[in-house]
Amino acid sequence: QVQLIESGGGLVQAGGSLRLSCAASGRTFSNYAVGWFRQAPGKEREFVAAISWSGANTYFADSVKGRVTISRDNAKDTVYLQMSSLKPDDTAVYYCAAKVSIVGYEDDYKYNYWGQGTQVTVSS
Repeated sequence: QVQLIESGGGLVQAGGSLRLSCAASGRTFSNYAVGWFRQAPGKEREFVAAISWSGANTYFADSVKGRVTISRDNAKDTVYLQMSSLKPDDTAVYYCAAKVSIVGYEDDYKYNYWGQGTQVTVSS
């Protein structure tokens, strides 16, 4: 089992920045690829970004490309999502998730472990 806890969400003005953290415990976190997803009210959950187990490969949704970076510190069992130039459309609950293979990183149903989510609200 892998337990994931997100943090770093909050209220920010449009154009601002936030860094979300996903802290893991349980099995060896460095064996897992990690994805970030978000879900806005009334909308389906959507892929945001993903990172391979080593951190060598990263992937981003077109909607956030250029505004978001993803990184990990396996020594700290933590993955980070740095978001900048935030827009009101970025308002959502953000979730991190983990799975063994990076293949299919955009598909939420392929992830085995999920955090409880952290709310990000961007005001205009």
